[in-house]
Amino acid sequence: MRNVNSDRGGSALEDLGKLILRATIAVLILFHGVAKIMGGPDFIVGIVGKAGLPPALGYLVYVGEVLAPLLMLIGIMTRPAALVIAINMVVAVALVHMNDLMSISKTGGWALELQGLYLAGALAVACLGAGRFSAGGTAGRWN
Repeated sequence: MRNVNSDRGGSALEDLGKLILRATIAVLILFHGVAKIMGGPDFIVGIVGKAGLPPALGYLVYVGEVLAPLLMLIGIMTRPAALVIAINMVVAVALVHMNDLMSISKTGGWALELQGLYLAGALAVACLGAGRFSAGGTAGRWN
């Protein structure tokens, strides 16, 4: 079986695009994670418990909004990190934003366009990989 990443001799411009996408999604999600670190886990733990799940699962938000974005930003284990972010966004929509799923904002956009963009961006990074401008480079199946 051939390694798709090593066979794709993508251009520097393609890899720059991957870096821009990877860094943008990672940094913007990381802001949410830092806010949760500063504010404490009570809000998230409460929402998870209210949904009938073990409240301790709320601490996984730190994996999805701190650890995974840091890995994605650096470019180590990029694809799994991006998938963790995508799963985190699906859970966030399910637990917090379901009432807005089919809503339009006052300015005419989808009420969940930010969450949708984070989800789509993370899925794109999971599909594209990190590119050569990353700590992991293009080698390895997880990058």
